[in-house]
Amino acid sequence: MSLIVPDFDESVLVRSADAEVIGRAPTTIRLLADSSSTGGALSTQRVSLTNGADGAKPHHHSRSAELFYVLDGTAQLLSGEQLVTAERGDLVIVPPGLAHAFAAAPGEDADILIVITPGVERFEYFRHLERIAYGKVPPESLLEVQELYDTYFLNSEAWSKARG
Repeated sequence: MSLIVPDFDESVLVRSADAEVIGRAPTTIRLLADSSSTGGALSTQRVSLTNGADGAKPHHHSRSAELFYVLDGTAQLLSGEQLVTAERGDLVIVPPGLAHAFAAAPGEDADILIVITPGVERFEYFRHLERIAYGKVPPESLLEVQELYDTYFLNSEAWSKARG
C-alpha cells in the first residue's frame, strides 16, 4: 500500500456561487475541487438528482476510493453486487476496484456529496459527459478515456435488475 502525500499548502475554498455547474435537472453536477487544487489529495463534486434520475452507470476505479455522503433525499447505490439504499446523513465508501453505481431512488430526489481519494483530475470527465448528453460526442467516446480518468465501465446484473 502506498501513502499519498498531498502537495498543497493553502486551504481550498469554493464558494457555492463560484462552482461550475454541469447539466440541468434531472442531473446536475457542481464541480467543487479537482485533484490539481488539492495537491492530489482528493477531487469532489456535488450531484443533485431528481425523480429517480440515474447518476453513474456501473464502473470501478483501480486507484481511488469513492465516498458518497447523502446530503438530502434518498439514493440507491451499487456496491459490488449489493444494492444499498442510503438516506439523508448516510455515508457509503467504496474501495478501489469494487464495482459501484449511484442514482436517486425510484421516484425520489437525492443530493450527494462525492469525494474521490486519492484525487483524479475529473472536471474534464464531467465536461465530457455533458458533451455526450448534448450529442456533441458519441457515448462510446468514454471508452477511450477510461484509463485517463481511472473510470472503468462494466455490466452489473444487480444494477440492471434494480434500475430496469
